[in-house]
Order: sequence, then structure tokens, then C-alpha cells
Amino acid sequence: MRILVFGKDGQVGRELVRLGRAGEELVALGRQECDLSNRGSIQEQVRRVAPQVIINAAAYTAVDQAEKERDLCFAVNAVAPGVLAEEAAKLKAILIHISTDYVFNGEKQGPYVETDLIDPLSVYGASKAAGEAAVAQVGGRYLVLRTSWVYGPQGKNFLTTMLRLGSERQELRVVDDQSGAPTSARSIAAATSRLVHQYAQPTQAMPAGIYHMTAEGSTSWCGFARAIFDVSGNSARPRVLAITTADYPTPAKRPKNSVLSNRKFEDTFGFRLSSWKTQLHEVMGEIFAARSPKNTESAAHRPQVI
Repeated sequence: MRILVFGKDGQVGRELVRLGRAGEELVALGRQECDLSNRGSIQEQVRRVAPQVIINAAAYTAVDQAEKERDLCFAVNAVAPGVLAEEAAKLKAILIHISTDYVFNGEKQGPYVETDLIDPLSVYGASKAAGEAAVAQVGGRYLVLRTSWVYGPQGKNFLTTMLRLGSERQELRVVDDQSGAPTSARSIAAATSRLVHQYAQPTQAMPAGIYHMTAEGSTSWCGFARAIFDVSGNSARPRVLAITTADYPTPAKRPKNSVLSNRKFEDTFGFRLSSWKTQLHEVMGEIFAARSPKNTESAAHRPQVI
């Protein structure tokens, strides 16, 4: 099976490459290989590879910068997914597109379900909502997976930022009135891979649509930060003080409630992601293991990456 992954240098993309199964032909592209703001570049790559599966883990994710770069943000997050959907439909390929909780305004009391009205607060959120609509309009064998608060052991994300700042400062002030489900890139990639193989055969009917796919449970950014330092086991840990959103103004507004219900996903596909606390322990374990001089990675089980 030939799988084409967009966003190989991002958090989820890196994990998709790492979790690829033996015998797969995995073609992973980053910014240098494909300009997602250019329709022709996207079409050229998809037609060259002719995959059975396309996974779009790429996105313009600079939420605050997007307020100044609306055109670029929409080109990558809104137009590109539609182009991918068109190309996937021509090939009768599966398209899995990763989206976000930021399509909602965060005012709802309780978890959001897929049928709730979208009302993004930011350019980034609006671009992702437009991308979802573009994919759905084309139709075909597609899944839009909304997730939230993505992090991992590498790259720039909340966890790595907290660990860095925690080693530099004695006190951290972290927003405590925004809630969501921290979801590891590894868990997103693992679930995505499982879905790919669940519907790998062209004759296998796919329940196309939008699904929420996040870790179970929820916390605040402040609660997440405190949990990170609890799990880190470092005795020289900073004090984490709770502040409000108003205390930390940003160019782009964030939803106060980013909790998504995973009920539809579980009912449809028969599994769910683990809790955010379990995922945090797994990611921290990976960080600890990477620091060990005995850590090695066997090449025998890596997929063929082109």
C-alpha cells in the first residue's frame, strides 16, 4: 500500500513516519518537497506518487501570526485540503485530514459534538473550518479528524516549552481558564494508522465525515503544566501560578472550552484514544528513554520512506 503523507516535519507527520508498518511504501513530504500554498505543486506530487491513501498532517499553525498572514494561512489550511480531496477522489484514494478544536468559539457548556455549529474566533480557526468544508464538498472516501492541544517529545509545543522554561525560571504563570484535552502526536498518528488499515481495501465502505479524536478527559493549560512537572520527577521544579486569559492577551483569541466529545468516533470505529494523563506519561517516558545512552532504534522495522 502506498501512503502519501503531507507534513513530514510536523509533530503528527514525524510520528506517522515512525509508526509506518513494514511493507508499506510511505512517501512523506515537507515544505521543501511541496508548497501547499501552490495548487500546481500539490497536484504534481499527488499525481507523481499515485497513492492509495493521502494523510494531510500539514497545516499553517502559527495561530497568532495568522492574524497578519491571512492569505497564506487560508491557502495552506483551506484551499490545499480541497485540492487534496479533488486529487484523492480522482484516484479513489482515502483522504484523512487533521483538523482542530479551534473551529468552535468555546462558549458551550460541556463537550462539543460534531453537529455543533462552528464559530471560529481566529483566522487560524476560520481557515481550518474552511478546509473541512472544502474536503466535505468534494466527498469521496475521506475522514476529517478534529483533535486538540497537540504535543510531543520534540519540536515547539506546550510540553517542550514548559520543560525549557521550567529549567530557566523559578515561577511560571499559566492560563487556567481555558480547558481542553492535551493529545499526543503519537496517539493521533497511531489512531490514524489504525483507521487507514481498517479501510485499506477499496471495496471497504468508509463512513466518511467529520469526527472528534482527542485524548480522554480534560484539563486547563495550568493543570497540564503542573502535571508535566509532576511527571518529570525533577525536584527543582518551578512554581506554576494560575492566571486568566485576560492576564495573557494574544493577537488571536482562543476558545475557553476546547473539550470535544469522542462518542461518535468510538461508536463508529470501535476504539478510543487513551486518557491525556496516560499519554503524558508515555511521552515523558519517551523523553527519558531518549536521554539514555543505551537508547537505540532498530532500522529493521522502519517502513520504506521515499
